[in-house]
Amino acid sequence: MACGTVNEARGEASWFCCGAGWGPCGGAGGGACGNCNSGSHQCAWPNASSACFNITRPDLCGENLARKGCGTGIYVAHWCSGACVFVTVADCGPNTHQFCNEASCCTLNGQRLCVTNRDIDLTPSAYSLIASLSTGLTPVAIGH
Repeated sequence: MACGTVNEARGEASWFCCGAGWGPCGGAGGGACGNCNSGSHQCAWPNASSACFNITRPDLCGENLARKGCGTGIYVAHWCSGACVFVTVADCGPNTHQFCNEASCCTLNGQRLCVTNRDIDLTPSAYSLIASLSTGLTPVAIGH
């Protein structure tokens, strides 16, 4: 799969449940966009709207994340393995300001690489394409 351009942001990805039950998730709400589903390749983005931004406040962590509304496509690639997934915005989140300077690291060619700040939540379906759900957090590059 082509990964597009993934140089817009670097940060942590976590996973979350939404919509109908799937994999490790029971049933949950449809997210801020109303169509979120754990079994689809979707994400929560901290700047999905003005109201969302006012809750998540990525700017308090020094993040300048572009507005990406419901349905916007985003490429997310694992920082070290390069495994990539294309997701669409279906919810608001994560609460980036609650995780300022939290770090996730990986090793590439013997070098330890780390990124900070939780910038994106992926559905389990999407997250499992780039990392094991058991990791909970993984370093990623984000783009379009």
